[in-house]
Amino acid sequence: MLIRQLYYFVSLARERHFARAAEACNIAQPTLSAAIRKLEEELQVQLVVRGKRFAGLTSEGARVLIWGRQILADYDSLLQDLTGDRKALVGTLRLGVIPAAMPSVALVTEFFTTAYPRAHVEIISLTSRAIALALDAFEIDGGITYLENEPLERVRCLPLYHERFVFIAKRDHAFSARASVTWREAAGERLCLLSEDMQNRRIINRLAQAAGIAVTPVVTSNSFLALCALLRHGDWASIVPDTFLYVFGGTPDLFAVDLIEPRQEQLMGLVLSQREPASPMAEALLDCLRNADFEIRLRQGISHLS
Repeated sequence: MLIRQLYYFVSLARERHFARAAEACNIAQPTLSAAIRKLEEELQVQLVVRGKRFAGLTSEGARVLIWGRQILADYDSLLQDLTGDRKALVGTLRLGVIPAAMPSVALVTEFFTTAYPRAHVEIISLTSRAIALALDAFEIDGGITYLENEPLERVRCLPLYHERFVFIAKRDHAFSARASVTWREAAGERLCLLSEDMQNRRIINRLAQAAGIAVTPVVTSNSFLALCALLRHGDWASIVPDTFLYVFGGTPDLFAVDLIEPRQEQLMGLVLSQREPASPMAEALLDCLRNADFEIRLRQGISHLS
């Protein structure tokens, strides 16, 4: 059994289409099909349900997929480990990040690429639930998500920073001269918020409920970029993490103030798989962030709208 046969099989399971899998592997479709048949012959089981097109995996194929992902992850880890010199670490760090934590990835990337200048970073926007699934499937090396609200299982955690919410709107809004806004006041505005499949929104709902109110946004989206476009264009207000001021702080036509009653912080951090041995990429990321003054650096970069 060759590593490339497992790679082709895992690619087919991901793409669920022979031609797309072959294209992803940069080979001809007959070559991919032949490699998978060879893998089936060596394992003496049928892995793929075949018809006129890909119809799924057999029960044996589903089991081989779990092992195949782990073997490929271990193989990549072996190659990375053989580089020896930590500064010579090569390859790609695959990092899953919830949308609410995206403003922090600039600092994560800075710390990592400074410590490991030959490595690359791939940042993938995922929900917290998708991060858990991707870690289990060896599709990412680590994730950044909430640590205390809906905590993930079977992960190692490293706290990075605390998030709190701010009310944000156009500068001509009636609240622009205020130092803070209550949740009850914010709930009465024309809001655009994240959709309820996002953990950030579920936290907002929980905090509003604690204040004895409900938030009923006019517009919802699973993208903070859509919310930012609405805020810049129309007569909208929103509730966003204060870390977004790291990106949009100083925007002249917007203002942001703290939300109070209640005032609460959420802990954000790095999550890694508990599996041993950990991948060199995961360990490298943990090492460079463990002693970093991450929250101080992030707070210094936030320019509050005045």
